[in-house]
Amino acid sequence: MPSSLDPRVGGRAGGEGRVYLDHSRDIGAFSPAFPLYEIAVDGDHASGTVEFPLVYEGPPGIVHGGFLGVFFDSVIQHHNCDVGVAGKTTGLELRFRRPAPLLATLTFEIDRTTTGDRIESTASLSHEGAVCTEARMTAIAGDHAALPEVSPRRTAS
Repeated sequence: MPSSLDPRVGGRAGGEGRVYLDHSRDIGAFSPAFPLYEIAVDGDHASGTVEFPLVYEGPPGIVHGGFLGVFFDSVIQHHNCDVGVAGKTTGLELRFRRPAPLLATLTFEIDRTTTGDRIESTASLSHEGAVCTEARMTAIAGDHAALPEVSPRRTAS
């Protein structure tokens, strides 16, 4: 347990406190309440894989839809941050096409566009080529350089 529950961010970046999960990256490495995933970013497109363990179960053998919402919000913002133009989520829509199975390798794809101060991302999560969930997220575009400094001690490895 850290000596302080204040996050290591801004003026506290080099000090004591809890890890701040900046910019949606590697949340699963620090929180047992988030699945580990792999992501590859190529400009306005990203893709990757995720496997949801039993703790994410809704109906028997299926990922709970609420966890899918948290997953999409975080992985899309991870993509936005890696591209360098990210901001606060203003909308998130999910469309459930078929159940997303637990304990299976799922693939995701993300595409984004930026218009003025808005970012729009579309994403999908699939199992064996069949789309399970589609997502659309909007965000306000912000200046990555304006974000507060984060502790250099924060690393997933």
